[in-house]
Amino acid sequence: MGHAQYAKKRFFGTEPDILCAAISMMVISTINSLEELAGERLTLVSNEETGFIRCDFDEPLQEKSVFLVDSMVFSLENLSEKYGGQYLQVKFEEV
Repeated sequence: MGHAQYAKKRFFGTEPDILCAAISMMVISTINSLEELAGERLTLVSNEETGFIRCDFDEPLQEKSVFLVDSMVFSLENLSEKYGGQYLQVKFEEV
């Protein structure tokens, strides 16, 4: 069901987690666009059970790719503000 644990438990189980679905859609769509539309070379590691996704870029991003990533981050930050940091936290790490 949802890794974000936003969905409330009901008598007959747990409803689908709309927050987790929204986050997954944004991240996976952005990764697919970076790879297929922008032609970026990347290395992807994911774990379906935990919902973990890590995307490393082989080279510096093109300007159009930076825009795609910025758009995803903007949307994730908006979700975090709306639903609270309990379910979604956007963190940046200098590498």
